Amino acid sequence: MSGRDPFCQPRRIRRGAALTLVFTSVLVAGAATGALPQGEGKSARDEARSAGPAGHHADVARAAEEAMADGKSPIQAAKRAVSRSGDRWGAVYSQGEYEEFEESLDGQYTGVGLWARSERDGRIEVTKVRRGSPAATAGIRAGDLLRRVDGEQTDGRPVTEVVSLLRGDAIDAPAGTAVRLGLQRGTRAWTETLRRAQLTTDSVTVRELAGRVTVIKVATFTKGSGHQVREAVRQSPPGAGIVLDLRGNSGGLVTEAVTAASAFLDGGLVATYDVEGEQRALHAESGGDTTRPLVALVDGGTMSAAELLTGAVQDRGRALVVGSRTFGKGSVQMPSRLPDGSVAELTVGHYRTPSGRGVDGRGITPDLETGEDALQRAGTVLRGLASPS
Repeated sequence: MSGRDPFCQPRRIRRGAALTLVFTSVLVAGAATGALPQGEGKSARDEARSAGPAGHHADVARAAEEAMADGKSPIQAAKRAVSRSGDRWGAVYSQGEYEEFEESLDGQYTGVGLWARSERDGRIEVTKVRRGSPAATAGIRAGDLLRRVDGEQTDGRPVTEVVSLLRGDAIDAPAGTAVRLGLQRGTRAWTETLRRAQLTTDSVTVRELAGRVTVIKVATFTKGSGHQVREAVRQSPPGAGIVLDLRGNSGGLVTEAVTAASAFLDGGLVATYDVEGEQRALHAESGGDTTRPLVALVDGGTMSAAELLTGAVQDRGRALVVGSRTFGKGSVQMPSRLPDGSVAELTVGHYRTPSGRGVDGRGITPDLETGEDALQRAGTVLRGLASPS
């Protein structure tokens, strides 16, 4: 599958999960939190903080407290407790890391504007450069090899480690700090010193294909992306079919996925979920476009909130799902503040599609399974759906 932008991801994001979410040696962990939806006037994140720790949140908090009392690292103690709990998606963040993580869900990140992947020989290749970014200003191009970061050789390292070096995780480097890159283009080798910058994500992009097909690509569900999807649907040419491309979408804010679902549904159930055994439901807003032909395009990198959206339009007969089986992350995480100000984000429940299907560990099976020609097949399906009977 095509690589996502590892340099756009929150710093050190999804500690344990990051190791399991490397596809084609590119970090796809992203904002795969299944971040809970907002309640009436208060976000679920705020509810979790005000309610205090529950279940294994309490065990993790206790481990951190005991470590502090013994003069040891509370974060390390909390990580060990999370590991012992068996929570695959559990993670512990320093206060600064968690703030940056939440900032990334607001569509911002600190970086230099590179996409990259690991080649078969272990070398790190730049696959894309963001326009106007520090990397673009320095003249770095797709195809260049990233050989060193601040003197550290990158060959043979996982992309996750290269990301950590590039972002300056070890020193919590903010925007404006320098990072020295060793680069290679053909036989030319050189060094560039860049300044990290505060950048914004392009989580939703729109393009038109021949045959009256509008492709709406959602890279991740950050703040405002659901509204962008709704606007893209409203502005698409009359009669155009829509491909909702969720390939490689690692999730993000559930509220935004529900808003995106509202672009295609006239109210009704999007998903149900439980928090510590309490059942809750998510509903679409009324007034969505229910007439345009719709294909949802998915793959093994479609996760969490993106799976929630896929399950909703599939179960309710609104879309034909094309591609390959999705990842299968249908769990819900809630954060709690630890005594030293760090944050433990732990699994508290799971969500289900409108028909009651569980997604966690199973994923969603497409109506039409296909591989690299998925977009072409989706376009063909759309044109067939739009043809008069």
